[in-house]
Amino acid sequence: MRLLILGGTEFVGRALAEDALARGWEVTVFHRGRHPAPPGASVLRGDRTAEGGLAALADGEWDIVADTWSGAPSAVRDAARLLAGRAGRYAYVSSRSVHREPVAAGAAEDAPVVDGSPDAGDVPYAQAKRGGELAALDAFGDRALLLRAGLIIGPRENIGRLPWWLLRIARGGPVPVPGPRDAGLQYIDVRDLASWSLDAAARGLGGPYGLISRPGHATMAGLLEACVRATGSDAELRWLPPEVFLSAGVEPWQGMPLWLPEGPVREGIYEGNTEKAHAAGLRCRPVEETVADTWAWLRSAGGRAPLREDRPAVGIDAETEARLLAAAG
Repeated sequence: MRLLILGGTEFVGRALAEDALARGWEVTVFHRGRHPAPPGASVLRGDRTAEGGLAALADGEWDIVADTWSGAPSAVRDAARLLAGRAGRYAYVSSRSVHREPVAAGAAEDAPVVDGSPDAGDVPYAQAKRGGELAALDAFGDRALLLRAGLIIGPRENIGRLPWWLLRIARGGPVPVPGPRDAGLQYIDVRDLASWSLDAAARGLGGPYGLISRPGHATMAGLLEACVRATGSDAELRWLPPEVFLSAGVEPWQGMPLWLPEGPVREGIYEGNTEKAHAAGLRCRPVEETVADTWAWLRSAGGRAPLREDRPAVGIDAETEARLLAAAG
C-alpha cells in the first residue's frame, strides 16, 4: 500500500507512519520540517497554510491519505480537493468533540454534531474538526473515513496528560488525587488508533467511527496505580473528595489531567458508545501496557514530554498541591 500522511512526525501522525512502515507499506510524509521524519519514510516539504504550500503534492498517487490536521478546515479542503483524483481513500483524524453538547451517555456516531464549514478559517476545535470532516466528504464522498477519536494517550503524547501524571508520580511522596477510585476512563492508545485506522482504510471502510475503548476499560485508580508500578516510585496516592479540588479552584481536565467530576461532561467523554468500531475489529490494549510504554518513552526522551505550541500546559503546581494536601488534613 502507498500511504501519504499529511503530518506524520508527531504523536498520531508518527504512530500512523511507524505502523505503516512496519507493515512494509510505502510511506510518504508531507510536513513543514519542524520535526524529524520517521526513518524509512519518503519526505515532501510544504506548509499547507501558506500560499502555494501544497506544491510538493502536485504529482504522485497514493492508495490512502491520512490527515491529522486540527486547524482551519479550509486547509483540509484544499488538500483533499488536490488529491481526490490521485488517491484511493482519505482517512481524516477527527474527534468525538464534533458531537453537539451535551453529549448523552451512550451516544454513538449518529448523535447530533456541531455546525461546521469546509471553507472556514480559524474556528474553535469542535467546529474545526467538523469542518474538516465535511471537507473530506466533499472531496472523497464515501471514500472518506472519519476517525472520531476520543481521549488519545500513549507514547509520544504531546498534550501532556498522561506524561504529567507519570512525571509527578515518579517524584514520589503524597499525591492528591480526586476520587472516586473506581471512576471509569474511556480513551484510546495512539498505537491502537493507528493500527485500526490503517486496517479500516485498507479494507475500504468509510464514514464516521468513534475510536475509544469501551466504557470501563480502565479506572482512575487502575491507571494511576499502573503509573506507580511503572515508575517504581514511593508515591502515595491520596484519594480526596472531588469537592476539595473544586473548592481549591482546580480546573477539571486541565488542572487535573484526565479527571472529570460526575455530570454531563463526564458522561459525554467517558461513557460513549464505541461498538461500531469494535465490531469492525478495534482492539484496545490494557492500561498497564499503555502506561509502561509511555514511561519507557519518557525516560528515553530525558524525562521531558514535547508539548504542542497551540495547547496550554496541564497540571497543578507544587503550591496548589500543598494546599490540597493541607485541606485534606
